[in-house]
Amino acid sequence: MIKLALFARFEAKPGKEKDVAAFLKTGLQLANREAGTPIWFALQLSPSVFGVFDAFHDEAGRQAHLTGEIAKALMANAETLFAGPPTIDKVDVLGLKNDGSV
Repeated sequence: MIKLALFARFEAKPGKEKDVAAFLKTGLQLANREAGTPIWFALQLSPSVFGVFDAFHDEAGRQAHLTGEIAKALMANAETLFAGPPTIDKVDVLGLKNDGSV
C-alpha cells in the first residue's frame, strides 16, 4: 500500500524555465529504474515554479529515493537551474486512486 510521499518544489532562475522542464522530463527515466518508487510525477505549477511528487510503500523506498540518482542530479544542477534551494517535504498519503498510466 502506498502510504508515504515526497513533494519537492523549486523555482527556475529567470530564463531557465525550459531547461528545468527538460531536466524534469529526463528524471522519468531515472524514476523508472527505482524499484522502490512506484509513483513519480514531474509538475509545472506556474511558468517558473516546478515540483515533483513521488510516493512509496515504505520508508526504505523513500530514503532510497532521497539518496538516489534523481536526488543527486537535482542537487548537482540546483545552482545552475534554480532561483533558490528546493523545498522537499515528507508527506503521508491519506488516500490514492490510480486508474492507469498517463
